[in-house]
Order: sequence, then C-alpha cells, then structure tokens
Amino acid sequence: MKKIHDLFGSMVFNDAVMREKLPKDIYRALKKTMLQGMHLELDVANVVAAAMKDWAVEKGATHFTHWFQPMTGTTAEKHDSFIEPCGDGCGIMAFSGKSLVRGEPDASSFPSGGLRATFEARGYTVWDTTSYAFIKDGTLCIPTAFCSYSGEALDKKTPLLRSMEAIDKQAIRILRLFGDTASQRVVAQVGPEQEYFLVDKEMFLKRPDLVYTGRTLFGARPPKGQELEDQYFGSIKPRVSDFMKELDEELWKLGVYAKTKHNEVAPAQHELAPIYATTNIATDHNQLTMEMMKTIADRHGLTCLLHEKPFAGVNGSGKHNNWSISTDTGVNLLEPGQTPHEDAQFLLFLVAVIKAVDEYQDLLRVSAASAGNDHRLGANEAPPAIVSIFIGEELAEILESLESSADYQGKEREIMEIGVTVLPHFTKDTTDRNRTSPFAFTGNKFEFRMLGSAFSVAGPNIVLNTAIAEILGQFADLLEKSGDFSGDLAALIKNTFKKHKRIVFNGNNYSDEWVAEAERRGLSNLKTTVDALPEFISEKSIELFTKHNVFIESEIHSRHDILMEGYCKTIHIEALTMVDMVKGIIIPACVDYQNDLTRLLGQKKACGEYDASLEEYLLKNIAKLSACLLRRLTVLESAVLEAKEEADILVHAKFYRDKVYSAMSELRFIVDELETFVARKHWPLPNYADILFSVI
Repeated sequence: MKKIHDLFGSMVFNDAVMREKLPKDIYRALKKTMLQGMHLELDVANVVAAAMKDWAVEKGATHFTHWFQPMTGTTAEKHDSFIEPCGDGCGIMAFSGKSLVRGEPDASSFPSGGLRATFEARGYTVWDTTSYAFIKDGTLCIPTAFCSYSGEALDKKTPLLRSMEAIDKQAIRILRLFGDTASQRVVAQVGPEQEYFLVDKEMFLKRPDLVYTGRTLFGARPPKGQELEDQYFGSIKPRVSDFMKELDEELWKLGVYAKTKHNEVAPAQHELAPIYATTNIATDHNQLTMEMMKTIADRHGLTCLLHEKPFAGVNGSGKHNNWSISTDTGVNLLEPGQTPHEDAQFLLFLVAVIKAVDEYQDLLRVSAASAGNDHRLGANEAPPAIVSIFIGEELAEILESLESSADYQGKEREIMEIGVTVLPHFTKDTTDRNRTSPFAFTGNKFEFRMLGSAFSVAGPNIVLNTAIAEILGQFADLLEKSGDFSGDLAALIKNTFKKHKRIVFNGNNYSDEWVAEAERRGLSNLKTTVDALPEFISEKSIELFTKHNVFIESEIHSRHDILMEGYCKTIHIEALTMVDMVKGIIIPACVDYQNDLTRLLGQKKACGEYDASLEEYLLKNIAKLSACLLRRLTVLESAVLEAKEEADILVHAKFYRDKVYSAMSELRFIVDELETFVARKHWPLPNYADILFSVI
C-alpha cells in the first residue's frame, strides 16, 4: 500500500494539480471563479479542459462524464470518450472548454415533478467549479448542476448551492455588526456519518426482498440479536476489515476524508465517519462513499445495504449530519469564544439556530422523510419524529440566566457583560450527553440525527441553511438599525430564547412522557412521511425558499410531488414483491412440508404407530396459518389493485400508508409465524441468523 500522503487525492484534479498543470494566469482566473463566483471565460475554460484531459489520460482515463445528482437521490453519469476524428482516418484525444463547462444529457426519464413534459427532453449539466473533478473507473468525472431547458433546477446540487449563498450573505451581515471586516465568506460545513450493513452476497441473492427493495419483507427474529451489545465497537472481523481497508484507500484516492470506522450495535452493522468539508463537497463525497461501499463490497463477495431498516428487530441505519458554519478566515461561528466579544457573537448564532429549528421544525422533519425512514424514526435506535434541540444543561442555564436577567452561578469562571451577566466560556464535555435527541449541540456543531442512511444530505442541508439564513437576516435587519448595539443584542438573545425555548429538550426523547410534553408545548409530531410532506408546500415554506432564491415555487411543488410519488412507488414495489414471494416461495414451501408430514403420518398409521401427535400438531398449525395466509394475501392484492384508482397524490399516498402497508404488515406476521413451523430444509429463504451472522 502506498503511503496515505501519496495516495490521498491522487485521482482528484485538486488545487495542487491545478497549480502544477495550469499557467499562472489561468490558475488565478479559475480560482477567482471558484472563490468569488466570477464568470469563467471560454478561453480560460479551453486551457483548463486541455490540462484536465492530459492529466486524466496520464491516469488511464479514456472517457469523461458530467457527474450530477438528479432527484432520484442517487448520482447519474453519461460517458463520452476523449476521441475526436482528425480527418485522415485517425483519432486524437481532445476535450474542449465547452464540453467541460456544459453538457446536454437527454435526461427525459429523470423525475421532474411536472417541471417539463417528457417530450421536452433537453436538460443541461453545468460544471460546479467549487467541487474538484476526479477519476473513477477510468472516467474523468466533472461534478455538475443539472437544470431544465428553461432554467429550473432538476437536481439536488443547484438548490444546495443557492442555500449556501443565502446563509453566506446573511451571516456576513451579522459579522460586520461585530466589527469583522476580514471575513469575506461564511461557509456551511458538513461531516455526514454513514451507517450501513454488510451481508454475504450469496445470502443476499437468495432473498428477492433484499434484491428488489433493500429490506427484508419477511423474517422471524433469531434467538440472538443485538441484546448483548457485543458487536458495538467490537473487534472487526477479517472479511469486513479487508473491505474497510480497500474502502478507505479508494475514498482517499478520491479526496474523501474517511476518518473513523467501527462496528455498530446491530449484528453486521458498521459505520464510517469523514472529516468536515464544505457542504456541497461533503454531499458529493457522501454520494461517492455510498457508491464505493456497494462497489467494493461486491468485490469482497459482500453486499452493502443502505436501507434505513433492512431487518426487523435490530437497529436500522441512520446518517448523522454534523453541521456548522465557518468563515473563510478559519473561525467556527458555533465555537464558544474566550472573550466577551466572541461569546456574545456565539450566543447570537446559537439562538438563531434555536429559533430556526423551532419555526421550521416541520421542514426539518420533511427533510428526513421517506418510506424507509418511517420504519426507523421513533424506535429505540433513532430520534422520534418530534423535532427538538439538545443544548446541554450548562448552555441551557446560561440562556435561562439571560432570560431572567440573573447572574449565572458558574464555578471559578470570569463574568462578562452584554447588558446582563453571563458566562463567557463553557467546557465541551458538558454538551453531547443525549443520544436520543434529533438535533444536538455537540461542542462546536449541531448534529442532525434524523436522516436515514440512504439519504442524500443535500435536502436536509438545504433546509438548515435556508432556515438559519432567514433568522440571521431578521437579526441583521434589527441590529443594523440599533442605536444601542450592546443593549439591543442582549435583548435580542434574551427574547429569542424566551420565545423559542419550547424546542429545547435535554431529557429522554424516547419516553412517552416526552411525547405528551411535546404536545403540550405545541411541537409537531409528524409520524409518517405522508403526514410530513404537505408541510413542504405550505405557504410558509414557499415564502422561505422563494425569498432566499433557493427554489422557485414550481420547483417546490415538483419536489413535493416527486417525494410523494417515490413514497407510493416504494410501497407498491414492496407489496408486489411480497405477493410474488408468497406465491412463488412461501406457499410452495408450506405445501411441500405439509406433504412430507402427511406422508409420515400415513406411514406411522400403516405401521400401527398411532402416536403421531407431533405431526398432527404441526399439520394443524400450518393448516391454520396457511388459511390465514391466503386471506391476507387476497387482502393485499385487492389493496394494490384499488390503489391504482387513486388520482390525488396525497389521497394516493394515504391509501398506500393506511391500506396497502397495513395489509403488508398483517401478511408479514403470518409468514414470520410460518417460518417458525416449517422445517429448514423446506424453507428456501436464508433466515435472519444466516444473514446477520454469516460474515466472519
């Protein structure tokens, strides 16, 4: 293995490569585009494209692609070779600035939510100069945004970049009020922790439900699950360790700061955590991470499962979105300061986040909504569907002392004045003490823990960036008119916390008491995706996104429709897979076993052995369960047919949730019971014990 220093970024056209490969004037022009959003002239793009092509060919690349993130939640790419005809029957390797900056994929089959008709196929991919190009599988990949012919965003990157501009603009206004003239940009940063399962590929291929849906639709619980918690942080099994080593190396080549790896609590579950990166780059990197996990697992005879709940009865997989904002001068604005001036600034940003999460809690819930995540949220493995903030006892006491204009009784600590007495600094080890919270302050960042493992982190960060930009803008509007900055600042912090402290909860989010308390406080409890998604197209949400130019109204409605359709299609596919498995696998297995039992019973009677109580017991129970199986299969098939008749998207989604999914749950109960009665040699599906404990 190469040294990490030589390996890291070796497949990335990064700043070091650009300095080496580009003329100085071209490099400066490109950096100006990257840092200031300046227009990239075609002559500059041509030089960059030629250098990028030469570098890629040296690395063995033969093709290039505009790598983008459509609203499928995954990535997309169309490969073109560098070969161009040169007129004498020969070919040359060429790559133009026009091909670098813009592409025109057909794009007719990507979801658009009604933004365009199918026959209006043209879409454009536009180079995101802030995210470095890289080589993957012999192809130069150029990170791009994706828009329609008329300019609407058809992807997740475009609105994410817009939201980053929004929070930059409003945060700079706040910094100027504190006398910061050095900072020119404020950048939202993210470090997404990725949970996943690894199972044996041979077992995976024997489970149609895993193949088609990513989760087990049937499966009785094994004798041992995660009760002993012996998997958590345990020694990594050799086969898994080999996978993790290769994954690290491949990610490092692509410039992904893969940092931490360990076993999670459920059998066969693991986690990878990266170092922070600018949000759009972190989003690109997380998409690459998920792709690489699947690709590399396959090379090791494994399958990587990214579904939020692949197995009933054990923990599902989430993705913790660690979010913060920093200046281009290196100051983390959520880092408590050492001086009264710094600490007042920190407290203002802190209460801005508290207010944003309170006022836009429904949108945050929407950003974590999916059919897969509905199985996970609210279980004792993930936060509940109720959004709240954990800030720790010490910070809560500081803000409460501000609210009441009382002295904070900190031990052996200096006191600062911003109109009231408050503690200027607190220790980080008093913060992250609540793993049940959906939105927790963890020392110098917030960790949004509701996301599902298969999610693109773009959506949640679009909401976070835009909501906090709105509140910072409100604060700036007020303070820019202030005649008494210190006094108005103190009053603003005090009044904001007083009004929005209902969202702060430092207790056990899993308890029934909290559900009742949250209702008393007036917090939302949007339990399912169908409950949550209408909030995305509320008047309040539309006003927020359009005000900050993150979405136009048609883009908001299109995304709502795509998410609703995705929910319905997911459950529809699961229901059809269930029906197919019951008819083609479960029923034949039950019939075969009953035939064996009947033959054995007949043989015993023919031999005069009348003690056939065991066979009779098994036959009686299997017959009873088989009758229930048929009834519940019929109910599910009828529900699926009836669902096709619904036209209204919300009514359609509610029907799938209330009728189709309910019928699926009832059918699963019977099949899981049958699994406990039918002999293993007749049950052709690998069971939970086989799948969860087979990788060694």
